[in-house]
Amino acid sequence: MANVHSEVIVYVVSDAAGDTGELVVRAAIAQFHPINADIRRAPFITDEAGLLRIAQQAKQSDAIVLYTLVIPHLRDSMRRLSESNEIVAIDLLGSFIETLEMRTGRKSRQEPGLNHVLDADYFRKVEAVEFAVKYDDARDTSGVLKADIVLVGVSRTSKTPLSMYLAHQKYKVANVPLVPEIKPPDELFKLPKRKVIGLTIGVPYLNTIRKERLKALGLPNNASYATTDRIEKELQYADTIMRKLDCVVIDVSHRAVEETASLIMEYVKVP
Repeated sequence: MANVHSEVIVYVVSDAAGDTGELVVRAAIAQFHPINADIRRAPFITDEAGLLRIAQQAKQSDAIVLYTLVIPHLRDSMRRLSESNEIVAIDLLGSFIETLEMRTGRKSRQEPGLNHVLDADYFRKVEAVEFAVKYDDARDTSGVLKADIVLVGVSRTSKTPLSMYLAHQKYKVANVPLVPEIKPPDELFKLPKRKVIGLTIGVPYLNTIRKERLKALGLPNNASYATTDRIEKELQYADTIMRKLDCVVIDVSHRAVEETASLIMEYVKVP
């Protein structure tokens, strides 16, 4: 049996922005929760020197490489470098492009980034992603009033991954951690309740996730952060706040990020 890891390092290599590769990694790693992916993007690669640098870094860190390279000679270089450096490298686009060329009898355009045509739709997605990063974890509470969706919940209820996933669906999302020792921002109570989504989770499930998180950080798993008493206290406090907000609450205990996001999107679409 393979060694068990709490985190997997994945280099996403692209001759464009690398959004496609990152989305695929996130979709795949969600099936292995609570294992995390350390995603290291290498976008806009134009030469073999850049690929060599990534291959060497991947070998050193025992990482997986997933690449979405449209230019044929870059794909060939990545294949060769992965073999010579003995790293696992997955070609996400190459084989399908080649199959389409054979099926259609036409050569591909070999132009990176064509799926990111700079139209209004694309700019909305970029703006939403930037918004999610800026207003993550209530670092700036002014984002609460500007957001399309505000996620609230205790630590490790997938607030940040959900914010990023929803941002790729063009929703501006802010998230607010609920901690007994910290008063929630006043802005939270000024929102229409349909904008607020509460996230909850079962005590045993959260206990396991937090212990894995502590292990990944090299900390003892008996820290108060992961104790049952502390988790119960946090969840009771969060429940009190969510009742005051009168918001919908979703249990994320056994749900992948994509499934929870789908429930949220269905909810916010209903007038």
